[in-house]
Amino acid sequence: MTLLAEQEYFKIERKVDRITQVDVEHKRYLKLYTDKIQSKHREFPIKDVLDISYREIGGEGAGLLYLHTTRGVFSYTLKSSPRHFIEIFKQHIKK
Repeated sequence: MTLLAEQEYFKIERKVDRITQVDVEHKRYLKLYTDKIQSKHREFPIKDVLDISYREIGGEGAGLLYLHTTRGVFSYTLKSSPRHFIEIFKQHIKK
């Protein structure tokens, strides 16, 4: 199990009490290994990953990364382009 690439993503947690609402942004990493892709709470064996796609929203690389798996499609919010992450996946994993 060798780490090939990392992609930073963000999870927004909304905390609400009786008077205020606060959005807390958590920085996390999607990690591509030779045998799996791992996020903070999920792990996908490479054999279950069908494709990775990306849709830019707004500008400056922000957008959504979609991980297409045999268990469904999982989305991750990004602030920078995942081009390198996707290229490494396609070169080393899905030849």
